Amino acid sequence: MHPALQGLLTIVIGVGACIGYFYSSNIVLDKVIFPARGPHAGRNINRANMVRPWLFLFPALFALGLYLAYPVVETMRLSLTDRDMGGAFVGLENYQKMTADPKFWEAIRNNALWLLVVPAASTAFGLLVAQLTDRIRWGAIAKSLIFMPMAISFVGAAVIWKLVYDARPLGTEQIGILNALYLSLGGDQPMQWLTLPFWNNFFLMVVLVWIQTGFAMVILSAALRGVPEETIEAAIVDGANPFQIFFKIKVPQIMGTIVVVWTTITIVVLKVFDIVFAMTNGQWETQVLANYMYDKMFRANDWGVGSAAAMVIMLLVTPILVWNVYNARKEMK
Repeated sequence: MHPALQGLLTIVIGVGACIGYFYSSNIVLDKVIFPARGPHAGRNINRANMVRPWLFLFPALFALGLYLAYPVVETMRLSLTDRDMGGAFVGLENYQKMTADPKFWEAIRNNALWLLVVPAASTAFGLLVAQLTDRIRWGAIAKSLIFMPMAISFVGAAVIWKLVYDARPLGTEQIGILNALYLSLGGDQPMQWLTLPFWNNFFLMVVLVWIQTGFAMVILSAALRGVPEETIEAAIVDGANPFQIFFKIKVPQIMGTIVVVWTTITIVVLKVFDIVFAMTNGQWETQVLANYMYDKMFRANDWGVGSAAAMVIMLLVTPILVWNVYNARKEMK
C-alpha cells in the first residue's frame, strides 16, 4: 500500500473510531446504564454526569497507562532480573554490576558536565538573543533563523555538525569548516576534533546548545514583552542605563520563566542520546547515560544492567519534572 494512502486510512480509521467510541459510550451511559426515565430519572442523570468525564478520559488514561506506566513497571522488573538465568530474580545485582563498570561512571561524569554547560549556555544565549532582537528592525527574521534548528531532528543536527568537524588528510580540500579555519589560521595539520578527550564533550554540547537556544529565545522573548513598560520608563527617568534596566529590572521580573526554561533544558540534557550516538557512539570518553543504557540493552543484550541504567535516568529526571510542573502551575495561579 502506498504510504500516503496508508497514512490517510490511519487518520480516517483513527478519527472514526474516536467519534464512534464517544457517540456509542454516550448512548450506553444515557440509555442503558443510567436511563433518564422512571422514578429515579433525576438521580440517574446526576450519576451519568459524574461518570461521563471519566468515560471521555478513559482512552487517554488507557494510552498513558499502556505507553508510560506499564513500561516503567516493566523496566523496574527487568532491572531486578537476569536474562542469562532465564529472567530469574537477582535483586540489586544488576545495580551492583552497573556501579562497578567504569563506563557507567564516565557517563555520570559526562552527564554532569553537560548539565553544567548546556542549560546555562542555552538559557543565556536565548535571553541575550531575545533582548537584542527586540531592539532591531529585522528582529523577527533573526528570531526565525535562530529558531530554525528546533525544526531539525537531533540526528539531523548531529550529521550537520559532524560535517563541520570533519577532517580530511593534509593537502586535500577540507570540507569541515572548523578544520578549514584552523589551517587558514596557521594550524599544521587537520584535527580530529571528536577524538580529543574531554574537549570532544564540548564539541558535542555545541550541537544541543545550537538547538535549544531557539527554544529558550521564544519563551524568554514572550516573558520580556510581558515586563510592564511603566517600570522601564520609571527606571529610565531615574537615570538607569540599559545594562541596569536589563539586569535589575527585566531579569528579576522574568526569573520564574528563566527557571522553567533552565529546568526544561536540564531534562532534555539528562535524556540526551541521539547526538552522542550519531557523532561518537560514546567513544573517546564521550559516553552518556542514555547511550550507556542503549549499549547494554541492545548491544550487550544485558536487559538487567540496561534497565538499571534506565531507572537511574528516570530517578534523575522525575524530581526536576515534578518541580517544573509545580512551578508552572504556580505561575498560572
